[in-house]
Amino acid sequence: MEEFEIKFLEVDVPSLEKKLVEIGAKKVLDITYRRRVFDFPDLRLANNHSWLRLRDEGDKVTFTYKKRLGTKKNQLKDDSMHEIEVIVSDFEKTADLIKSTGMIEKFYEENKRIKYELDEVEFCLDEWPLIPPYLEIEGKSWEKVKEATSKLGLDWEKHIKCSTMQIYKHYGIEENDFSILTFEKQVKK
Repeated sequence: MEEFEIKFLEVDVPSLEKKLVEIGAKKVLDITYRRRVFDFPDLRLANNHSWLRLRDEGDKVTFTYKKRLGTKKNQLKDDSMHEIEVIVSDFEKTADLIKSTGMIEKFYEENKRIKYELDEVEFCLDEWPLIPPYLEIEGKSWEKVKEATSKLGLDWEKHIKCSTMQIYKHYGIEENDFSILTFEKQVKK
């Protein structure tokens, strides 16, 4: 399924939270996510612009296949993202199951997310170790996402479509160089 999602880099989180409340958005989440990213030992998923992600979202654990669509020379301007996601019952046991198939864990990381919702659109204020915060807007269609962007007074032309890994690369950081990437600890391989 195609994701209808864009991002805006280097946002001021307190100002955006104020604006979201002003437009009627409701805060639904404020959490630190835990995630593990997996691939085959030959990195065939990475070589195909895709990956498997296991994420502890506090109230649920999701296992997701993600693939960048329409990759471009400009790392921040993919066409879109394909995503298949299922809910699993246990973060650690699912990680063990994945590794038992011969897949490898590329890295473990954490990020902070504050999520607001308005008119079936999600606004996620994401903070990651070593990079400035960014805003992610996701809806059920490009029209809904563009409308939400306008409500916040953001310039549509400044949006990007990419993964967090691409954002790290934008800032000169190779996410794959780390085995652990959290706010408290960054361990290079």
